[in-house]
Amino acid sequence: MRRLEIGGGQVLGLPPSTSPFRLQIPPTSQGYTDAQLDDYGLPGITRRADYPWRVLQTGVSLRAIARFSHGEGDLLGTAGFGFWNAPFGDPTVRGVARPSACWFFYGSAPNDLPLAAEGPGRGWFAATLDAARPSAIPLIPLAPFVLLANRVGRVRRRLWPWVQRRLGISFAPIAVDMTEWHDYHLEWRQEGCTFAVDGRTLLHTPHAPRGPLGFVCWIDNQYMVATGDGRFRWGVLPTGQPQWLELQTLEIVPAASTLLTN
Repeated sequence: MRRLEIGGGQVLGLPPSTSPFRLQIPPTSQGYTDAQLDDYGLPGITRRADYPWRVLQTGVSLRAIARFSHGEGDLLGTAGFGFWNAPFGDPTVRGVARPSACWFFYGSAPNDLPLAAEGPGRGWFAATLDAARPSAIPLIPLAPFVLLANRVGRVRRRLWPWVQRRLGISFAPIAVDMTEWHDYHLEWRQEGCTFAVDGRTLLHTPHAPRGPLGFVCWIDNQYMVATGDGRFRWGVLPTGQPQWLELQTLEIVPAASTLLTN
């Protein structure tokens, strides 16, 4: 994997030689800081079509045993692990794309992403998004109407589920202590995605990005607001102390023959 260390971020140890290993960012009053492992920034990858992960007949299984330095609300910025298409560009792949992801994602306030029908799209959650799918294309000319309609609460409650289906959005909060070790498991298949925590299914959804996607595991001090009613901004947050994501286990293998169950 590529080690990406920006603004003082550090990847301390690498599997399998070191366990656990840590992605850590320092205290900062300004500027962007990031500690990241990924497999889409490797030599030879110059296009998103080169990203290594696709949902083939067997599917893909991701398992991570992880904990964080701070709990939900106290950890500042974003963090997580899973698969995405780096839609806003990367040092190795420039340009933007319609976003696509299936992952365990954390975002602190003021992050607000268009995932939940009710409430802000922030916190520690499992999610899928596939704006690259063909069913999302008809939304492009309708975007001004959707943004206007979503400003009315009762209209949003009726309209947003339809938008979610078109964009392959699914979302489930993860109600665990992030500072404790937990076993996170994702099975990504053609027929859908299943997320489990400590052996219990958290989310099973028919939505599954087609790929190709890249794997990413990261922690940074960034935030993004991109809501269904048209608010869009991003920036960085000051952090007063070191923050980290630590992993005992990180495995990506062909999926098992059956989906996860309770």
